[in-house]
Amino acid sequence: MENYKKGKNVEEPFDRNKIPIPNLPNNFLWMQVRGGSKIRNLLRHAINEFPEVKHVVWTGFGPSVSKCITCAEIMKREFNNSLHQITRLCYRHIEEYWDPLLPDLDQLIVRRKLPMIHIYLSSENLNTDELGYQAPGQKVSLQKEGNVNSKSKSSNKKQKKRKNKSSDKNQRKLNNENQRTKESSSSSTNNI
Repeated sequence: MENYKKGKNVEEPFDRNKIPIPNLPNNFLWMQVRGGSKIRNLLRHAINEFPEVKHVVWTGFGPSVSKCITCAEIMKREFNNSLHQITRLCYRHIEEYWDPLLPDLDQLIVRRKLPMIHIYLSSENLNTDELGYQAPGQKVSLQKEGNVNSKSKSSNKKQKKRKNKSSDKNQRKLNNENQRTKESSSSSTNNI
């Protein structure tokens, strides 16, 4: 790649009509999260506008996906987990152009697909049969019920072992101290 320099990036144009969530209202707030966006600025604007519009879509792609999820989760918490949510994942296509430094070489075009997320939050009821729907206050668990109990049992056993070990150490210390005092008292009586 030493014979090429980075040229322009061409991103697939994206507008409100291409959001892959059906039945979006016309007057929703669209928050596009970028890598350089400040979370506090995004949230301040979204939280101030939300009571009027009652619908917000958080969108992030590439490295800003995690920041987008963070913003949506903080917003849900600010509204006491009373918001309905629909989440969609897709890809955004980007073309990178690399210009040759030598006249014999051709221009390179690198096509990439970046992951993209859309999180639709609404204070009004949404279609519960929609793919990616999450009800208000509902927490999605990634572990089965049985696994959680077995983990807690094993952690309880570990805690008991730690307590037993520490009590054994304490008992040994006491025994050693008692033995030293007996030895010192017996040696002092022998010296008299």
